[in-house]
Amino acid sequence: MQAKRFFSTHDPVNLAVKRMDTPEPLPAPLEVRLEVAVRSLRSPTQRGRRDNQDNYLVVNGQGQCRFLSDQQETQRQLPDWPPGHWRVAVLDGMGGHSHGREAAERAVAGLLALPVATDLDQLSDALDALHHQLYEEFQRAGLETGCTLILLEIPPDGPALLFHVGDSRVYAINSEQVECLTVDHVPATHLALLGLVDNIRWFQQVHVRPNSQISQAFILGSTLGVPSLDVKPLDATLFELHDGNLPLFLRGLGDRRLLPLQSGWIYLLASDGLWHLSNPQAFIRRWPILLGESPHSLEEMLDVLFVELANYIRHQQSQPDDNCTVILLRVPDTSPPSPVPQSTTQGNSHA
Repeated sequence: MQAKRFFSTHDPVNLAVKRMDTPEPLPAPLEVRLEVAVRSLRSPTQRGRRDNQDNYLVVNGQGQCRFLSDQQETQRQLPDWPPGHWRVAVLDGMGGHSHGREAAERAVAGLLALPVATDLDQLSDALDALHHQLYEEFQRAGLETGCTLILLEIPPDGPALLFHVGDSRVYAINSEQVECLTVDHVPATHLALLGLVDNIRWFQQVHVRPNSQISQAFILGSTLGVPSLDVKPLDATLFELHDGNLPLFLRGLGDRRLLPLQSGWIYLLASDGLWHLSNPQAFIRRWPILLGESPHSLEEMLDVLFVELANYIRHQQSQPDDNCTVILLRVPDTSPPSPVPQSTTQGNSHA
């Protein structure tokens, strides 16, 4: 199943659960404690793609949402949105098929109409239903296209709910390390499910070498999980990766799971244009310096990140730059400041 892509980082990380409990009534929910910045570029160097087939959705804790319509940012107020509840998503229309931008836009429209979810089953059922609805719609129109989908549903009093399809990714970044929190739905992952590649070969094929294929997409369907490598017709049902079918070296990185958001980390959701480089790991290893230690706002961090990305693209010369969409998310540290040490000397008298 042609499209775009490829992958990155090292061993899975288990972030300890830290519930974000807030007293009732909610005074200023995550609107105060959650910082989000989003950027979507047609071409980081202005010399690449002619149009932007990426999209995104940010719904903040007051129901104010941002997304792309006809490649232009659009804002809307959602009625009756629960205070403190957030929804963020990145979508990458499949450039190897027709109407990739339309697929991503239709998926965003569906996400805007999606009821608020507070548990994984509720979220999974709603998104599976949306996928099937759009799959039938595009099939009737004779359009074989789809998009990736990374979505975080963030209730005000609990961990985020993660839903993932395709090869867009979620990373966690601090001042010391970068951790990839998702598994790309690509042929190398299919080989890993069949026991035909080990962790080293999988990492090389997914996180190091450029790739232009994915095995599953929202709206389009799936070839992931079939018991052989023979070309099969697309399955209309999405194939979920979970601890029951993932190889040991990918356990804990299921597609639909709880993802506690920790202060001290930057969470990055992105389409593959962010690492579509001849040497993606060289760039990704720079992220703790660019993002993890920065005292600046997330908007300023995005400026730095995209300047660095454009420099990498120009230096590699052989590959045109792709659409690139990034959402940065941070939970500020709300722990009370340490008290100022008190001097044990109340006063000094001099003779």
